[in-house]
Amino acid sequence: MNHPKKERTLLLIKPDGVRRGLTGEVLRRLEQRGLKIIALQMVKPSAEQMDNHYPKDEEWLKRIGEKTTATFEKYGRDVTETMGTSDLLKIGQEVRKWLVVYMASAPIVKVIVEGIHAVDMVRKLVGNTFPYQAEVGTIRGDFSIDSPIAANLDKRSIFNIAHASENPQEATHEIAHWFTPAELHEYDRSVE
Repeated sequence: MNHPKKERTLLLIKPDGVRRGLTGEVLRRLEQRGLKIIALQMVKPSAEQMDNHYPKDEEWLKRIGEKTTATFEKYGRDVTETMGTSDLLKIGQEVRKWLVVYMASAPIVKVIVEGIHAVDMVRKLVGNTFPYQAEVGTIRGDFSIDSPIAANLDKRSIFNIAHASENPQEATHEIAHWFTPAELHEYDRSVE
C-alpha cells in the first residue's frame, strides 16, 4: 500500500464547467489546497467512453433509482408519471443514460490528482452531488444551483460542474479508463 500522500483520484470537469469557463478555477482550488495535478487533458468523449466510465452493475443502478425515487417523494411528485415506471433498476438505467448523453455532449477536462487522502479531499472540495445542497465554499456550492428534481423533470443529468471518484477502488478503475501510465507525470512540488 502506498503512502497516503501518493493517493490518486480522478476528477472530470463536466461540460457545464468547461462551457462556463471554470476549468482554471477548479484546478486552482485543487492546487491551492496542496494537491498535485499529475495528468491533465481536455477531450471530447464518445458515448462509448462515457458508457464505460460509469458502473453498469445492478447494485449501482438500483442505488441511483432509489435516490431518484426519494427525490420525487421529497417533492411530492409521482415518479411513475415522469419516469414511466417505479422499477428502481429501470429508473437507474434511464438516469445513467441521461448522464452518458450529457457527458458526451461537449468537451470535458480529465485530471488525475495526487495527494494526502486525495479521494476524500477532492470530494470535499467539489461538494455535495446536489448543488443546491452543496456548502458555500465548495466548487458546486459556489458555481452551481441545479437540483435533482429539476433535472429529472427535464429528463437530463444534473449540471454540477465536476465528477470526482467516490472511493479508491473507483479511482483506480477510472484512472485506468482515462489515462495510460505514460500520461502520468511524477514530480515534486516545492512544498515537498
